[in-house]
Amino acid sequence: MKMSHTLLATSALTVAAVGASAQDMADSMTLVSWGGAYQDSQQKAYVEPYLEMNSDVSASWDESSNEAVAKLRAMNEAGNITWDLVDVVAADAIRLCDEGLAMEVDHDELLAAAPDGTSASDDFGDLIVSDCFIPQIVYSTTFGYRTDMVPEGADAPDEICDVFDLETYPGKRALEKRPINNMEWALLCDGVAKDDVYDVLETDEGQDRALAKLDTIKDEVIWWSAGADTPQLLADGEIFMGSTYNGRLFSVIEEQDQPVAMMWDAQVFDLDGWIIPEGLSEDRLARVKDFLVFATDTQRLADQSKYISYGPARASSAPLVSTHADLGIEMAQHMPTDPANAANTFLYNYEFWADYRDDIDAKFQAWLAR
Repeated sequence: MKMSHTLLATSALTVAAVGASAQDMADSMTLVSWGGAYQDSQQKAYVEPYLEMNSDVSASWDESSNEAVAKLRAMNEAGNITWDLVDVVAADAIRLCDEGLAMEVDHDELLAAAPDGTSASDDFGDLIVSDCFIPQIVYSTTFGYRTDMVPEGADAPDEICDVFDLETYPGKRALEKRPINNMEWALLCDGVAKDDVYDVLETDEGQDRALAKLDTIKDEVIWWSAGADTPQLLADGEIFMGSTYNGRLFSVIEEQDQPVAMMWDAQVFDLDGWIIPEGLSEDRLARVKDFLVFATDTQRLADQSKYISYGPARASSAPLVSTHADLGIEMAQHMPTDPANAANTFLYNYEFWADYRDDIDAKFQAWLAR
């Protein structure tokens, strides 16, 4: 079976390279991602295998995805695009596409079909949320907590509003230093119905209401910017609970064997994927396209789940998810999409944040500084 997938990838690469010989393609790529366990999974699942197949090519990483929009704006302004392929969340892909900073692509022309012949666009389906976005994974932002710090006589926290309950669960929290997710959770725990959250949040009054709820725990919050921060704070016992990406929590729980547990309630589903910066030279663009055919095929996205607990974005990849490469444990149960974990999810609204991000960011940062 594995051989057939390899042959498929190879033939797809051949098709993609028609009219573009190796000499016409750049021999290096600068890939942009988030660092940590996620970037490691990308490196192992498809960058290393691709470089083995293309021994004359090199790839380097820039861990600036959290600043991708600002940096691509600056590069565009300067007329000097130094990145070849950028990993971003879906909302940032929409913004970059709208601003003409990311290249529109024909997914069926660019990407390999599924092994059964299903087109890439049908295989990725609704996860293609922008003409510029090439989905890779479904992940969630959720909470982890120290099991040995649960107060005596209290149940383990299992509801999102336990984050705001300092009486039952005293101790420091870690929250990301941006409004996304925090504003939604605050409104949910201030009595707003799940279906009404974004209608409320688009108003000044709703934004103020969310910040007022966050005010109730602000003195106990350590604000994080990098995905590795919360796992480290948990491992060091500096916080009782904190938000981060589910794959980071998987790492601290299963790989590092720390006394930490997941709290899946109201986990926020999100997508991550590639965009190609607008303005690449022909040889760089040819190399990027050649790499993308390989890196986003069915087997490669399934392979990524051997290293991190993120669900592959292709429907055809899901049945191929197996065991962790080092631990040997079944990975399906650790995915945010597993039914046991997805009993109460919150669906992130990409278009809302693409429209309101800059304005709410400014208000949130001003609130933080008070």
